[in-house]
Amino acid sequence: MTEGMDLELEQVTAVTADYGEEQIQVLEGLEAVRKRPGMYIGSTDARGLHHLVYEIVDNSVDEALAGYCHQINVTLNADGSVTVMDDGRGFPVGMHPKMHRPAVEVCLTILHAGGKFGGGGYKVSGGLHGVGASVVNALSSHFTVTVYQNGQIYQQEYARGKYLYDLKVIGTTDRTGTTIQFWPDVRSEENPEGIFETGEFEYDTLRNRLREMAFLNKGVRIIFRDERREEPKENDFCYEGGLKEFVKFLNQHKQVLFPEPIYTEGIKDGILVEMAMQYNDSYAENVYTFANNIATPDGGTHLQGFNTAVTRAINDYGRRYKILKDNEPNLKGEDIRESLTAIVSIKMEDPQFESQTKSKLGSGQVRGVVDALVSEELTTYLEENPSVARAIVNRCVDAQRAREAARKAREATRRKTVLESASLPGKLADCSERDPSKCEIFMVEGDSAGGSAKGGRDSKTQAILPLRGKILNVEKVRLDRALENAEIRAMITAFGCGFGDQFDESKLRYHRIVCMTDADVDGAHIRILLLTFFYRFMRPLVEKGYVYAAMPPLYKVTKGKTSRYVYDDDELNRLLDEIGRDPKPDIQRYKGLGEMSAQQLWDTTMNPETRMMMQITPEDAMEADRLFTLLMGDDVEPRKQFIQENSDLVKDLDV
Repeated sequence: MTEGMDLELEQVTAVTADYGEEQIQVLEGLEAVRKRPGMYIGSTDARGLHHLVYEIVDNSVDEALAGYCHQINVTLNADGSVTVMDDGRGFPVGMHPKMHRPAVEVCLTILHAGGKFGGGGYKVSGGLHGVGASVVNALSSHFTVTVYQNGQIYQQEYARGKYLYDLKVIGTTDRTGTTIQFWPDVRSEENPEGIFETGEFEYDTLRNRLREMAFLNKGVRIIFRDERREEPKENDFCYEGGLKEFVKFLNQHKQVLFPEPIYTEGIKDGILVEMAMQYNDSYAENVYTFANNIATPDGGTHLQGFNTAVTRAINDYGRRYKILKDNEPNLKGEDIRESLTAIVSIKMEDPQFESQTKSKLGSGQVRGVVDALVSEELTTYLEENPSVARAIVNRCVDAQRAREAARKAREATRRKTVLESASLPGKLADCSERDPSKCEIFMVEGDSAGGSAKGGRDSKTQAILPLRGKILNVEKVRLDRALENAEIRAMITAFGCGFGDQFDESKLRYHRIVCMTDADVDGAHIRILLLTFFYRFMRPLVEKGYVYAAMPPLYKVTKGKTSRYVYDDDELNRLLDEIGRDPKPDIQRYKGLGEMSAQQLWDTTMNPETRMMMQITPEDAMEADRLFTLLMGDDVEPRKQFIQENSDLVKDLDV
């Protein structure tokens, strides 16, 4: 960047060091949080529980964005609490001029009180704009804040949002920063007024988010430690390369077109833009966007600016050097983004979002800024790296040709109107109900299981689509090749909603798409092949919660006149302990769904009143993409390593 850019960058990220009580602006009280927690953290299940950690970490990251914090420690404690410690400036501890209480207490007990509302505390911030820390306090059975500031250690404790004693000095120190420890308020028989359904933090879920935060804020160290196990587990995240290292991480199990990601960072009109991109050997588009460290899965103006810049720069290069012939059409954006992994991150004061969930950025000025900076960097890169540039354009041309082939194949799979319903797959046993919200379709492998399913189903709301063998592994092929597979064409036609960029949710004929496979290794393989297809070519099905996995039983246990179905070996042993092993019960092991009668299949796997089903949702799109590539891609060694590391999770394996 130029010297001018460096100066402007300092202006947008640096703030006054006078972060004190006068910067804390008060907007409203905290009383509604415990009554309606979902309004503030989304839900009270595991997702909402983990959101508590993100909110506290966001405060520390804001200190890092302001230039005052360099290390954040996050610890899962054995007593069920979480500790977040940073080396920032520490919460202000002086008396608030209007509230006449310590500013740290105001921040933690009053909603919308913080340094992010024009008081000069922060220029750039993420999180929920000041509600985070107070909401976490309100939803914690116990909460302790310790502030290191002015050579002294200050501390205050709270219970369900109310302070237990006045802020007090408990010692001296030569450091600055804030440490917060909180215990989520978990509902139980002993605590019926609790908030959360579970208090169990998932290490992998938190690890993925904290790693992402470290990538997005280069140079900031985040140390994550789990003290709940006999041998504590720890991850140390710090990435001086920022988004460049992020893209490399996402492409780690893929062959890349060039070794170093294309990267740019710049500032214009007070908006900091950082971008990294790299092509790989897959056929998927993976472009992720962030605004002030907040993921924006629905894109927005920063994504629009990026897409415009990349499409224009590559087309211009292709025309200028005659890679694209005069009689050939321009490459479309979807051709150019095939096999592209990219991260676009913007940081600005007061970003505008198009929804309460902040999934889409709406700040209009961002589009032009991102377009200009990315276009300049990419154009320069292509000119300076002609061999790479030619390889990129040629790959995009191949994608264009494959798209045209897929368009022709699409015509054969496009859903017809109701009057032309004979075009539905011949082997589909459709249901009579026409309201998609009441309909479900079961993907069943083999004629035997298909016959049982057809015989046992509720024909009003349940459709059956038998599949022959294992479908194509679409991780390794383009769309046009996938459409040559008869089973894939049958599913697309039956679902009726299209695929790829022409996916239309309003035309989906079933709101529950159920993978019903045998409870063995082959069944699991078929299920992952189906999920790979859905995720790669019909991703909204997974993202919007339409995809399920049936949970058929492994055993039928009969003793006397009583029979019970059992779904895993642990449950079997518990049942045998309960009913006794003498005289020996009759245990039937189901090797496949086809071994069940129609009535048994209905009772155990298809009856909405008694069945168990697992909804498939990608909590983290990046991690889902990484795992699909690892498990279904061509690189064998990482897959072997993954299997070895997770072999302890396999309790019952048919060989």
